[in-house]
This record gives sequence, structure tokens and C-alpha cells, in this order.
Amino acid sequence: MAKKAQSTLINMLLSLTIIAVVAAAALAFVNQVTEEPISLAQKAKKEAAVKAVLPAFDRLEEAIVDGTACTKAYGSDGQLVGMAIEASTEKGFGGHLEAMVGFDTEGNVSGYQILQTAETPGLGAKAGEWFQKGNKGDVIGMNPSTELKVKKDGGQVDAISGSTITSRAFCELINNAYKTFQKGGIE
Repeated sequence: MAKKAQSTLINMLLSLTIIAVVAAAALAFVNQVTEEPISLAQKAKKEAAVKAVLPAFDRLEEAIVDGTACTKAYGSDGQLVGMAIEASTEKGFGGHLEAMVGFDTEGNVSGYQILQTAETPGLGAKAGEWFQKGNKGDVIGMNPSTELKVKKDGGQVDAISGSTITSRAFCELINNAYKTFQKGGIE
């Protein structure tokens, strides 16, 4: 019969060290294998969001304005037709809320797409549709030169029922995007 290894402190430390090294190597390998596909998927999601939030365009030009990623869209005549801005806020009910917000040359919201959210499903997560054209909280076509606020705060935007914090965060996100739009040098 085989002799059982003694349960000593050195044997336990050696066993735990080997397990930790193998687990770390496995995690590093999985991270390396999945890093590129995740990055490509995020890039594709942002590109699709840019196309969804801007008026019709022929050419795009990426820019950084005040540390914020922006995309300027130009028509066939070379004239600027709009600008998409990647905006975020940490004031959502679930924390981080990120969206791609499009503006026409007048500063009117031409569209938005939620890129990342941790809002409550069925409540704050409705922000992806709630503020779209034709829905109750429609912000499309509004100009945030007068800061967007929910009606509860004296503004003009209908809040998501039961999700006032998320609605306030969304309005802040749009307002932040508009500030970047103003600094973006619309020609």
C-alpha cells in the first residue's frame, strides 16, 4: 500500500503554490486568447452605434475633444453633417452609464445608442428605448443648449417610471456630450 503524504505546513504551502501557479497560467492564457475578439466586438459595437446616431454621411473622421472620443461625419459635398460623441456618467442607479450620442450641425440630438449600462433590468435598462424617437421620453431633435432635465426637476424630459435616477443620469450624459460637441469645433 502507498504511503500517505504527511500533512505538514511545507506540503500544504507547496500544494497551494502549485495550484495558484497553474490557475494563474490558465487565466493568463484565457485572457490572451479572448482579448482580441473582445476588442474587435467592442470596436464593431461602437462603429455600429456611430452609424445609427448620425444623419446620412459619406465619410467619417475620428477625433479626440477634451479627452473624449468623437466622430465627425461629412456628406458627399465635404460639408459636416453631424458629430457622434462617446459620453458617460457614473451617476446611474447602477453606476456607469455610457452611450454614443449623435448631433446634427445645429446641436440637435440626432440619435443615441447605449454602449454600456449596469442599470436594473426592466427599469433603468429601458433607457435604450425610452428616450428614442416616438417613445414617451423622446429626446431626439431636442437641443441641449438649454440643459436637459427630467420633468420632476423642472425640465422637459419624461423620466422612466420608477427610474428617476437613471433618467437624470441619462440627461446628464446627453448634456456632457453636448458640451463636448460645442468644444468640438463644428465648422
